[in-house]
Amino acid sequence: MRAVRVLLVDDQELMRQGLRKLLEIEDGIEIVGEAADGLAALEAIGETRPDVALVDARMPRMDGVELIGRLAAEHPHVAAIVLSTFDEDHYIFGALRAGAVGYLLKDSSPEDLVAAIVRAGRGETVLSSPIAARLVADLRRTPAHGAFPGEELLSARELDVARMVAAGAANREIAARLHITEGTVKNHVSSVLRKLGLRDRTQLALRLTGRRT
Repeated sequence: MRAVRVLLVDDQELMRQGLRKLLEIEDGIEIVGEAADGLAALEAIGETRPDVALVDARMPRMDGVELIGRLAAEHPHVAAIVLSTFDEDHYIFGALRAGAVGYLLKDSSPEDLVAAIVRAGRGETVLSSPIAARLVADLRRTPAHGAFPGEELLSARELDVARMVAAGAANREIAARLHITEGTVKNHVSSVLRKLGLRDRTQLALRLTGRRT
């Protein structure tokens, strides 16, 4: 299986060197380049052809959120993961709205970081536990029956499933509460994402909070 090609984007050289030493020993990961800010990262994309960009949230010239928005628009094949010391909503929701597939804190374990890169390379969404908890808490503070863009496109059952997904419920929990099979839940989730033009469950959660994706 081809290794996941990774571009390291962080304004601290020491951090980039540490990440390189940590990740380059992994069989499934190849470090293809480094950049000290968003502008340098955009210049490096064509030459390095990464699958995943590991991006710091706060950098000079162009920060991580702006870079992720540019990547989503100009290089949609590059999956962006934020790796940051900052867990403020401004960075978390800004990055996810801009198109990030993941958000990890810099105190994540090496094993979690490696797993996140591999999963992002497969097109999955990855959130560290504290960030996932923050997202779910924010969703549960949102009124359950508030309107959101595209709500009129969904059937009543799809709307029930969408709200439960947004509240952090797993397919098994949704199936039990609605008295349907997990396969039916998966079909409803796929239909909701397709109708709303969303990529994954995280984007659905953001849509239902009113935080536009």
